[in-house]
Amino acid sequence: MRLLFIRFSSIGDIVFTTPAIRAAKQQLPGVEIHFLTKASMKAVTEANPYIDHFHYLEKELATTIEALKAIDFDYVIDLHKNLRTYKIKRALGVPSFSYKKLSWQKFLLTKLHLNFMPTRHISERCVDTLAPLGVINDGKGLDYFVPNQITLPSTDLPNTHKNGYIALVIGASFASKKLPIEKLQELCKLLKYPVVLVGGKEDAIEGAQVTKIDPIKIFNACGKFSLHESALIVQQSKTVISHDTGFLYIACAYHKKTVAIWGATSPALQVAPYYPITDAESSISASDMFYNSIVPNLSCQPCSNYGTKQCPQGHFACMLQQNMAAIATMANGYYEDAISA
Repeated sequence: MRLLFIRFSSIGDIVFTTPAIRAAKQQLPGVEIHFLTKASMKAVTEANPYIDHFHYLEKELATTIEALKAIDFDYVIDLHKNLRTYKIKRALGVPSFSYKKLSWQKFLLTKLHLNFMPTRHISERCVDTLAPLGVINDGKGLDYFVPNQITLPSTDLPNTHKNGYIALVIGASFASKKLPIEKLQELCKLLKYPVVLVGGKEDAIEGAQVTKIDPIKIFNACGKFSLHESALIVQQSKTVISHDTGFLYIACAYHKKTVAIWGATSPALQVAPYYPITDAESSISASDMFYNSIVPNLSCQPCSNYGTKQCPQGHFACMLQQNMAAIATMANGYYEDAISA
């Protein structure tokens, strides 16, 4: 059996598909797994041992379709579900299964604040897509793999951070999902342990501003490392604090206890941190692995599926009213749990 999985972006959404990919590979004898994504997302899946063949979306969709038509697929597993995937499925002409995107439920939640979302995490809905093939969720959580040749030398981090640190992910795809600089500075003052700021090149300036308050305690790694190297920073941390962004879910894949900070988006969209049902190594239940920091009783939250450039209401209460002391207390406690384990 030959399956074509499709998920074009983003980092977090691709990580959400990994339970479905793993379950299909392990539960369908002799299955051949193909995965189609954007070329810019190559790093997210390139080391995944459950994927046999990789395909990348070309600028001209017709070029991608022609390449795929040369392969005899048995089924298309559409985990993106948009106009482009519709065109691909129609062109290939083989049976397909699409995950439940819940577009209307998300619209009602974010625009009218009427919650009709089922209590079914997006990763579980991805696995549910494979139900017609007899595939079930194995309960092992998310995956993220780094190529063997990529390492994070001890010299890449300052000596002050060699014995442990908190990874603080300061980036996000949209401003409405990010704490303002002054709130990040306040948080770092409350953290009792060394901090590594994680983010891309676009976060380097903000990272430098946060680092100024304590250059010894805080190391700005934003823009200095590749995606895989940053993933290793997350993996080697004692605990992770993150906005709703890809590194939050990479942290889950590495079974790190996390503090998730929610602004424009919300766990109500069924995108909360996702873990194995019970961690096999520690026997800790999934519910004890994370803390969702969300301002209570905000009638306008969530206001978006993915985030916005600015607060639609103008007050940005979802981030400005975040309880930094509570976030720091949870993160400090998670750090101490890690060093005492």
